[in-house]
Amino acid sequence: MNFFADYNNLALIALAVVSGGLLAWPAISRSAGGKSVNTATATQLINKRGAVVVDIREPAEYAKGHLPQAKSAPLADLASRAAGLAKDKAAPIIVVCQTGQRSGKAQAALKEAGYSEIYALEGGIAAWQQAGLPLVK
Repeated sequence: MNFFADYNNLALIALAVVSGGLLAWPAISRSAGGKSVNTATATQLINKRGAVVVDIREPAEYAKGHLPQAKSAPLADLASRAAGLAKDKAAPIIVVCQTGQRSGKAQAALKEAGYSEIYALEGGIAAWQQAGLPLVK
């Protein structure tokens, strides 16, 4: 039995497990917060159901470009501003950040505030731009 060969195999297996976990973490952390929608579905929710778009990025990020009619509510202030985001807490809300990574926390905060239909935009503003959809400044 060669100790070093076994050690190398064990190290490679551990490396593979850790790498896989790191790759899966973004999807796991987003799914914990709630549902997500792609850009096409988000557009339909906005146009057909009057979904409220809440941009949770920092003010400087929001100023560089945001979805049309998006309300700015930085993640740090979201809990205190949640009550004024939509007149009807049953209205669909789409949470938007830069890449979709912060949306899970925002979904949890909005659910706690009493909203029932909350979606995260998959890929965030980056995906919106990649789809060729408009941003306003």
